[in-house]
Amino acid sequence: MAFRVNKLRQHKLNKLKTKPALKTNTPVKWAAAFAEYLQSECHLAENTVMAYGRDVDRFVGWLGSRNLLKLEVADLSDFVAWLSTQELAPASIARNIVAIKMFLRYLQLEGVVVDNKAELLGSQKLWQRVPEVIGPRQIDRFLSAPRKLEPYYFRDRALLEVLYATGCRASEISGLRVRDIYLQEKFCKCHGKGSKQRMVPLGDAAIEAIRSYLDRQRPVLADVRPSEKDWLFLSRGGRRLRREAIWELVKKYALISGISAKVSPHTLRHSFATHLLAGGADLRQVQEMLGHSSIATTQIYTHVDQTRLKKVHQQFHPRG
Repeated sequence: MAFRVNKLRQHKLNKLKTKPALKTNTPVKWAAAFAEYLQSECHLAENTVMAYGRDVDRFVGWLGSRNLLKLEVADLSDFVAWLSTQELAPASIARNIVAIKMFLRYLQLEGVVVDNKAELLGSQKLWQRVPEVIGPRQIDRFLSAPRKLEPYYFRDRALLEVLYATGCRASEISGLRVRDIYLQEKFCKCHGKGSKQRMVPLGDAAIEAIRSYLDRQRPVLADVRPSEKDWLFLSRGGRRLRREAIWELVKKYALISGISAKVSPHTLRHSFATHLLAGGADLRQVQEMLGHSSIATTQIYTHVDQTRLKKVHQQFHPRG
């Protein structure tokens, strides 16, 4: 993420370079100030701020008695090696590296450090890990896991259908409002990272599930707490269904349907993209539906299912 430093900030940087050095017992304080900076000045989304905050807290915890001001590239490389021992996904390690670069860049702005040694760190190659996906037959079993005897059957059924139908992140599903759903036009308006909006189509199964939920269960939940009635998916207490609760529900129904315990809302997002590409969808269209700013991020799904490429080769290559 690029930090745009205007003349006023540059003047502040030059002025603050003369301030006393950061004491070794203050990284926690600066980590908290960094989180506030991301929110108030960079205007990042709440979930993004929380994610970077966790990453910096992990870094501060690793620091221990080490002097933040005396860290060299070798020390920071040791931190990256330590991250690899923490059972983190390559994407999470890459985000940790970005978070540390941003954190030290912030300390540069505040005149605490002069050189940002973290800029010399390389990022992990995300393509080394192929996303896990659920097969079409397993998807059918998973989506039918909610039973009518469940107390929140209509909500949970609609939730799972929308997750798979749109490929939206759990945080984006949590942020859906009733006014974002256009059942007649068969699409929903998704609010993604960086406050970006995109229109995502809704299939007939998802539309039918949403209608049943809106008609038969949501009014009861909305009456519990009228002040939060705008949100599409509500908890039993009438509040917006949190991202964490969505993860828990996905895990619950994955267990019921006998699918891998590693299934998460992001697995449904991966499956959504992979199934579209396997069915012949254009990569650019999938990129738009997923809300990826770069098509390079979407291309990871071309490594998942080679079936369509083999069929294309057999159909069109003279020696296929």
